[in-house]
Amino acid sequence: MKINWKVRAKNPQFWVQIILALVAPVLAYFGLTGADFTTWAMVGQTFLSAIANPYVVILALVSVWNALQDPTTAGVSDSAQALTYTIPKPQKVE
Repeated sequence: MKINWKVRAKNPQFWVQIILALVAPVLAYFGLTGADFTTWAMVGQTFLSAIANPYVVILALVSVWNALQDPTTAGVSDSAQALTYTIPKPQKVE
């Protein structure tokens, strides 16, 4: 599995996807919303409860796996072209 990690790390969208992939399963499992996190103790307690629960960990790992996949290529690797990038490819506006 070849992934262009250097370019992905430079892309803010990648980090948003990864954070959401980790946070969304936790919030869904515990029935919480962002408004429920009113203290850092609550955030820490929820995080510890999540990593102690194998089901939540598996949900989060599946979500991260899905965030890493490039649906435009066959298999699990980046395309040969994407592996040559040094910065995220800008989108063409037509």
